[in-house]
Amino acid sequence: MPMKPISLDRAIEIAAEKNLRPGKVRGTSEIEFTRGGSPRVEVIDWPEFETILKDKNLEIHEGGGFMKLMKK
Repeated sequence: MPMKPISLDRAIEIAAEKNLRPGKVRGTSEIEFTRGGSPRVEVIDWPEFETILKDKNLEIHEGGGFMKLMKK
């Protein structure tokens, strides 16, 4: 199934269904979806996640039940 861009609101819905939270790799501005509990990734709030998405010119793509961050 091809990946297609989705809104942040839709990503938040999918994340809630899959028990995922927004995360940032410690010491970097790299973001990802996380279940939490990893010492490598700190959980952040959605507004910070959205700011980093915009700053890095990224968008969220979804396909086959998976979400991926990609350049616009």
